[in-house]
Formats: sequence, structure tokens, C-alpha cells
Amino acid sequence: MNSTILITIISLSLLALFSAIILYFIAQKFKIIEDPRIDEVQALLPAANCGGCGFAGCRNLAEALVKANTLEGLNCPVGGADVMSQVAKLLGKEAPIVEPMVAVLLCNGSIENRPLTSKYDGAPDCRISNSLYIGETDCSYGCLGNGDCVRACKFDAIYMNPETSLPVIIDDKCVSCGACVKACPKNIIELRKKAKKDYKIYVACSNCDKGGIARKACKVACTACTKCVKVCEYNAITIENNLAYIDASKCTFCRKCVTECPTGSILELNFPARKTISETRTESVTA
Repeated sequence: MNSTILITIISLSLLALFSAIILYFIAQKFKIIEDPRIDEVQALLPAANCGGCGFAGCRNLAEALVKANTLEGLNCPVGGADVMSQVAKLLGKEAPIVEPMVAVLLCNGSIENRPLTSKYDGAPDCRISNSLYIGETDCSYGCLGNGDCVRACKFDAIYMNPETSLPVIIDDKCVSCGACVKACPKNIIELRKKAKKDYKIYVACSNCDKGGIARKACKVACTACTKCVKVCEYNAITIENNLAYIDASKCTFCRKCVTECPTGSILELNFPARKTISETRTESVTA
């Protein structure tokens, strides 16, 4: 009996030893030697793991940066130009010039502008409510106001305004990671070129219905009247699907379209106050 147990123990021990030897040689055969620069690059990244770079996390971006022949098309929006220049210096590559971006809300359908026609009594989640009905107003394109974008933002760059029931984006905190863009089921948040002094001019509307229908649902809706297109001297505005769109790369901030828009759907943000007619006349007399 004792000899049987001893033989069993010895047999199992030899089998385990043999298996360990085989696994060792297999591991040596297929082991992957990782470039030590990946750790160095990862240490330079902000460790936000927000996915704004298009990768699952900072580690994945670091691997892509090290393996890439050029850094073109690779960028850390959170770290910005400073971090990318450090990475480029470490890897002996040239850092691409990437214009900073900022998120904007393409909807101005506040409670005042967009009257309620129904009441949603379900889970306070935009994706859930969007799958059930068009929203609490007659505009099927506008913000649902349940704050999915706020919860998606890891940088506290968005909050819900209780007076308008619309999200407000804080430019100074926005890192253009794109999490809010992905979270919005209505696709009314987009990343736009961040201009000097955070100037912004854009059509704060996403309603693709025809003019009369859109205006009935929201008094600041774009009606595609083309007045903004005609007054723009830089071909920065186009009309598509009954909706005007301003190309941030072409806009010169002349602000003519803002005053020309009959519904007020074009917003101008962070600009100095416009001069009144009396102030303009006073300056002319003084000159």
C-alpha cells in the first residue's frame, strides 16, 4: 500500500517536472521581447485612459507611438502639443501639428425655446429615452437633457444647466477626448477647432426638418433660409438636409451671419460685446 502511494507521488512529480520543462521551452520559443521605450512613453502620457486618442488606453497608445514609423495621425488630446513634443523627442521622431479642439453643443433648445409637449417618466438616461420616443418636445433632434454626456466626461468639463435643461461645456476643462460625443445618442455634440480666445461661431441646431416644422418645434431652429450663406464672403457656410453648417476652418469670425440669422440659431460665444450705433457714431466724430 505504501509503495503504491510512493510510486504515485513519484510519477506525478516526474510528470509535473516534465510538463514544467516543456512549458519553459515553449515560453522561450514564443516569448515577446517588449521595447523598453513603451514604458518611457507611457510615463509621459497623462494616464487618463479616456480613449480620446482612438486606443483603449494610454498603454495601447504608447505601444502604437513606439512602433509607428511616423507620429502622423497619432495624438494624445489630453496631453496636447506639450506631451506629444516630449514623446517625439524621446522617440527621435517629428511631432505632428495638431490643432486643439473643443466640444460644442449643436442645440439651443432650452425650455424657453422648445416647449414641452410630453413628459418622460422613465430612467434618467439619454440612450434609454432615445430608444423609446423622440423626446419631451416636438423636436426629434434636440437634447434629451438626461446628462449622459456629463456622466461620460472624466474631466468635469460638462454640467447640466437646471434653468435650460441643456449641458454646458467648460472650454478651459475640455480636453477634446470625445467621450461626450460618443455618449450622446442624438449626435448633437461635436469637436470643433479651438480658436484664439475661445471664439466660437456655430449653428446651434441639429433639426433637419423643413423650416416651418422646425420653427414650430423650436423658435431658435435653423430654417435653412440661406441668408447666412449669402452674407458669408468666405464660403464657410453650407446648407445640407435643411440645415446650415459653419466650417470652422474657413470661418473668419466676421460675425455677419450672426446678425443676419432671423431665428438666432447661430451663436457667437466669448466675443467682446458689440458696439452700439451711438458708440460707433461717437468714434467716427472723434476720428
